[in-house]
Amino acid sequence: MKDRPSRATGRPTLAQVAARAGVSQITASRALRSIATVDPQLATRVHDAAKALAYVPNPAARTLASARSHSILVLVPALSNHLFIETLEAIQDVLRPRGFEVLIGNYHYRQDEEEELIRNYLSHQPCGILLTGFNRSETAARLLANAGVPCVYMMELRQEEGIVCVGFSQEAAGAKVAEHLLSRGRRKLAFVGAQLDARVLQRRDGYQQAIARAGLPPAFEIMTPEPSSVELGGDLFNRLLKEHPNTDGIFFCNDDLAFGASFEALRKGVAIPEQISVVGFNDLPGAGQMVPRLTSVRTPRATIGQHAASSLLSLLCGETPEVTALDLGFKLMVRESS
Repeated sequence: MKDRPSRATGRPTLAQVAARAGVSQITASRALRSIATVDPQLATRVHDAAKALAYVPNPAARTLASARSHSILVLVPALSNHLFIETLEAIQDVLRPRGFEVLIGNYHYRQDEEEELIRNYLSHQPCGILLTGFNRSETAARLLANAGVPCVYMMELRQEEGIVCVGFSQEAAGAKVAEHLLSRGRRKLAFVGAQLDARVLQRRDGYQQAIARAGLPPAFEIMTPEPSSVELGGDLFNRLLKEHPNTDGIFFCNDDLAFGASFEALRKGVAIPEQISVVGFNDLPGAGQMVPRLTSVRTPRATIGQHAASSLLSLLCGETPEVTALDLGFKLMVRESS
């Protein structure tokens, strides 16, 4: 019998794909979602049938049939940041082979944008959500609580009942940088931060607290809400030299700023680390190739994505992860700049 499209939509149906492949509709659906338990030969037949019929799955129909979608919402503050690209790739590597569609929302470090994304995406009934950090509007938090959708939080840690999170201590990382600079004999320290999201401020706090424990005056701070960039790093470095020319150690809140400062120091003939030690954060690609090579805090961004996705899968199966606040740590990569 010749395959005919659905009268309602004019498109091929899942039933037609299943009939052509000689399998049940349930098996066809699971094969098209790449569920690992489907026999590989059956999966090949289903995919060949779908290709021959030019079949495109209808996620809305699947949602109505199952009372929930097979979508996971991932909310990140920036897609221009290599940090979150690595995390997203790791998340997709875990979820896609298990048949989940990954929806990505970028809120540009703005709470109002994140709130709107949460409101809009909840209408699509995602079966789980991966969120970056804990700092969001009261309305967004209430939307999440009322939705009853399993959530896992990334990049930060919180020991609280009902909270599942994967990350590391931002405060401890900041403290580690201060201790390193102090061990190098640096005493006139500065902190340079941009974007000023909650995690930047936590690093700053840990840095300042470690300096206070050493009995020294607080580090001079240059803080701006402007988006972080290499160009901005050079500008803030020049401002620091003008306002505090005796500074001998700087912790930049991320590598972009540290890169820009290093380039500007080279142009101005400021010797790093002889005159000023420089430390960045995240250990982005290129940090180890700078001149001088940049000391930076390496963060486990891909591993965070993997474990966060795995924790969410456990929640979706009705299980609580063995460790609800998984600390993956960090590593100070000491190089020539400090």
